[in-house]
Amino acid sequence: MSPTPTTTAPTSTQASGKESTPRTGGSAPRSRQGVLHSLTSMREMPVIIALLLLIAVTWAINPRFLSAQGVKDLLLNATIAMIMAAGQSLVITTKSVDLSVGSILGMSAYMTGVLFATYPAIPIPLVFLACTLLGAALGAFNGMLVTQARVPAMVITLGTLYVFRGSLNWWAGSSQYFAGDRPAAFGDLGVATLAGVPLLTLLAVIVIIIVSMYQRYARSGRDLYAIGSDPAAAEVYGIPVGRRVFAAFVANGALVGLAGVLYASRFNSVGATTGTGMELDIVAACVVGGVAIVGGVGKAYGAALGALLLTTITSALTAVGLDKFWQRAVVGALILVAIVLDRMVTIGRLGKQRKTGGHP
Repeated sequence: MSPTPTTTAPTSTQASGKESTPRTGGSAPRSRQGVLHSLTSMREMPVIIALLLLIAVTWAINPRFLSAQGVKDLLLNATIAMIMAAGQSLVITTKSVDLSVGSILGMSAYMTGVLFATYPAIPIPLVFLACTLLGAALGAFNGMLVTQARVPAMVITLGTLYVFRGSLNWWAGSSQYFAGDRPAAFGDLGVATLAGVPLLTLLAVIVIIIVSMYQRYARSGRDLYAIGSDPAAAEVYGIPVGRRVFAAFVANGALVGLAGVLYASRFNSVGATTGTGMELDIVAACVVGGVAIVGGVGKAYGAALGALLLTTITSALTAVGLDKFWQRAVVGALILVAIVLDRMVTIGRLGKQRKTGGHP
């Protein structure tokens, strides 16, 4: 009797082995399909494709576009906008917007010039800290008004745009600070490279990674998406909506303050008009980069890619000899395309959810 189960046991094991083989063979294609699907469904993928196509077409027309100096200039031109777009993404995901970022950048950049002119021996890190704190304070002012007055952020920050700009005009008057008014070491930051990559760009990449990881992994970062999706429901679930929105404005202001210092290092002069008009470019970069203007969706790295795309458009138009006035038309078209694509993706997801709900 004992030989019978002994004979049967290997048969069962062999059958199990036969079943495991196709499972193992089929899991690899399914995993590859999953990775491919996740890549193609990224909200930022259209921006990446458009950026690569733009660079390829421009390079085909003008090979000097991708020369070492051309790439360096391209990255440097995008660096400041990328940092500002990353900060703006924090605000927009809460169903808000900060239209005063251009004025905050101007205040920070001008303060950089004032500090170096008044205290020539001041340590450069202290200037970075002081101007970043100035930006955070101005962002806190915006956040306090938005959360306490219960007025739409667009209205509040449109007002503070003019308040901050008017304050800068009063502070600066007709005076400007030029490259000669700052230490040589500070000016070198705007042109220094590491392995061919500008130091300012590397700093921007680090900032963008930190903000993106905060959005993905920190509980307070994920709360921003819940607030943007449905503020009332977020309050019901115990999320401190006012505190989170306030913090988003403070963080955005701090990043813009940092960008202001980099602006002063990158460009030859700062004055009362520094940063004028940048607010709409930054909002456009966020929208093009997949940050939904209605809130609840988007990443800092997507906004940064949007900023890189928009600045690349300007450089590409110059490289191929087209009028730069076309830039505004192209940017407007990109915003419209981004909104339409976002709406199509949203409708498609809702349709899949309904089908899933109807067929469990």
